[in-house]
Amino acid sequence: MKKILIISSPFYDYHRSVGRAFETFGYKVHFETYDMPIHPFKGLLKWKHKFANTNWRERLKAQSRNKFDIHIRQVYNQYQPNIVFIYNGTILLDETLDYFRQKSKVLLWMYDSVLNPRYARNITHIDHVDAMFCFEKKDVDYYESIGKISYFLPLACDDSVYYSIPNQNKDIDIFFVGAIWMSKRRMKILEMLVNCYPNLKILIYGKYKPIEKNFLKWLLRKNRNIFTNINIQPKKVNEFYNRCKVALNIHHEQTTYGSNQRVFEACGAGAYQICDANPFIEQLFPNGEVGLYHNDEELIALIEDALNNDKTSQAKEAQQIILSSHTFVNRVQEMLEILYKLN
Repeated sequence: MKKILIISSPFYDYHRSVGRAFETFGYKVHFETYDMPIHPFKGLLKWKHKFANTNWRERLKAQSRNKFDIHIRQVYNQYQPNIVFIYNGTILLDETLDYFRQKSKVLLWMYDSVLNPRYARNITHIDHVDAMFCFEKKDVDYYESIGKISYFLPLACDDSVYYSIPNQNKDIDIFFVGAIWMSKRRMKILEMLVNCYPNLKILIYGKYKPIEKNFLKWLLRKNRNIFTNINIQPKKVNEFYNRCKVALNIHHEQTTYGSNQRVFEACGAGAYQICDANPFIEQLFPNGEVGLYHNDEELIALIEDALNNDKTSQAKEAQQIILSSHTFVNRVQEMLEILYKLN
């Protein structure tokens, strides 16, 4: 049986979605996860990282990378996979990727932009893998500008996690889920909507005042009945998508031509999505299947329309678009086809 080693951060189990997709193509899957930005990023080490100066913090990261490097080489030698699949892979050393390539094919899929300073280490990975896939087209354009080939591959929906729940009551007016504290755009829009619609049931889930970042801001945070300062697991996200009239999506500033995971998940769950527009998303939903806004005025108009009119048919059309062509199985098939062409 063909074997694949999947190396990823444990980012909401997306590595397992990738693994299930590879299994449909006959691969035996082994997972190895790491925490970001250092391994393990928890407990005492997490607080050491927070209070360290820049030099010490970089030493901690380097120690973690070296520690993980010893571990992952041992796993690789024992498992002997045909393919090593890496989801982001910030922790991996270029030398280790070269080590894998001596006997295996190596694929890398970025779910963040390599042009984001947090992932600067990933830029050189392209020279040490067989194929590199980018969720953001500007990364592909960047690599092309320096004479390197990468592939635009948007994120996807796991239809075993995100699906319609029959006869679900739509008791939430607006629902948003995602990291907020790293995006001024998200915070600005969400605060505007909370002020505009004091009588609506709005639920917002995601870290917006992390205690480890600023204790005072965490303690004094407002609107706790609306902003829930925790991350939630996919099963709960799917439930909320099924309960909401509007699944609001706001992209992080790093996205200019591409889409985040929520584009696919909200539609996969059968929710009516309102999302900020960019050229990729406009091509994905050309006929109003998703409400696309370019500014605050358009956003408000789309919300008013969704609250006053049934958007079931649009949501079903968007769901069909996603489930027919934008699942993890679709993405893995595309990666394998590119890999076969390269051989």
